[in-house]
Amino acid sequence: MAGQRLAGVRTRLLIIGGVLSIAGLVAAGLTERPVRAEAPAQAKPAIQPEPLAIGSAAPDFSLPGTDGKTYSLASFKDSKALAVIFTAVHCPTAEVYEGRIKKLVADYRKRGVAFVAIQPNNAEAVRLDEMGYTDLGDSLEDMKVRAEHRQFNFPFLYDGETQAISKEYGPVATPHIFVFDEQRKLRYHGRIDSNAREALAKVPDARNAIDAVLAGTPVTVEKTPAVGCSVKWLDKKASRDAELAGFAKEPVSLEKVTIDQMKALAANTTGKTLLVNFWATWCAPCLEEFPDLMNTWRMYRRRPFQLVTVTINYPDEEKAVRAFLETQKASARNLLPTSMDPSDFVLALDKEWNGGVPYSMVIAPGGKVLYRGGGRVDILKVRRTILGSFPDDDYVGQNAYWNSK
Repeated sequence: MAGQRLAGVRTRLLIIGGVLSIAGLVAAGLTERPVRAEAPAQAKPAIQPEPLAIGSAAPDFSLPGTDGKTYSLASFKDSKALAVIFTAVHCPTAEVYEGRIKKLVADYRKRGVAFVAIQPNNAEAVRLDEMGYTDLGDSLEDMKVRAEHRQFNFPFLYDGETQAISKEYGPVATPHIFVFDEQRKLRYHGRIDSNAREALAKVPDARNAIDAVLAGTPVTVEKTPAVGCSVKWLDKKASRDAELAGFAKEPVSLEKVTIDQMKALAANTTGKTLLVNFWATWCAPCLEEFPDLMNTWRMYRRRPFQLVTVTINYPDEEKAVRAFLETQKASARNLLPTSMDPSDFVLALDKEWNGGVPYSMVIAPGGKVLYRGGGRVDILKVRRTILGSFPDDDYVGQNAYWNSK
């Protein structure tokens, strides 16, 4: 009996120890989701890698850039200092820092400081609802478009495939800057300056660190918080997959619309920016561009935005229209004219339209047309127009970013 009691005590202690171990991990921030008793032993939550320690040597890398070249530490061997900036395309905080990063490069390059930006996110781990403030994702191809559009004056490298280099540096958010001295020892990491709103940024932390490195003096503040979008590690792909599965369950509707309702649509009293697309089931370019339109809807639908698709199919072709919308899981607002004369609906919405499809318009609240175009939609131009139309409702600075060149 004594032996049985001793075994029971040991069992209880092991259970208590296991619970305490799990609680300790949660308290330390080493797990991103609750630990469940029924979870399989091999299912381990992702752990944010620790940022590189001050004084550490810069980890080497060999990464492709948006300019078609491959870069490593040796590419910057003649520089007195090196700044490695982890930043992203989709992140609104990273976006509003692009201009400041370019200014850093312009100011310090002539003083012998090299800059390189690394994009750490895996493109397939970014959900569409995380792209409400961007025209593009985080793939290498999208990086090339952003770098050209915003005229980056620094190498922009992609590490999203394996994220091996990002794990060695340990960025916690985008942007996150690491400043190394001439011996490539880490002297500072953290934020670029003290506020994402440039007018409120009173402490130029990165500049202070670089100045100290160039002067050969200690960096007064070696670490600061990096505030921005979390790094999209590979494990977050499961969340993106779940989002895509959710789209497949969303209801698809098709409304009958009259000419008077079309006129009301043109007046746009919704208080939202409207993207209106005219299409038909027999129009190949219409069908080809439809996925881009749906992705745009899914990106911006949490903001003051509405996608409206209007088929110019006849009312008695409703079954075919519904069938196509179902294949696209088109959960936006979809309209079907009630008239057998589509030209009436053409003139009701836009007298400048000749009736050819596809045809797209961006209409601001109040009815001002911001974009109109026939043929396959220029989706990047449309997205940038939409983003530029949004007020600074929940991220002050975004409106100015999307209305700047």
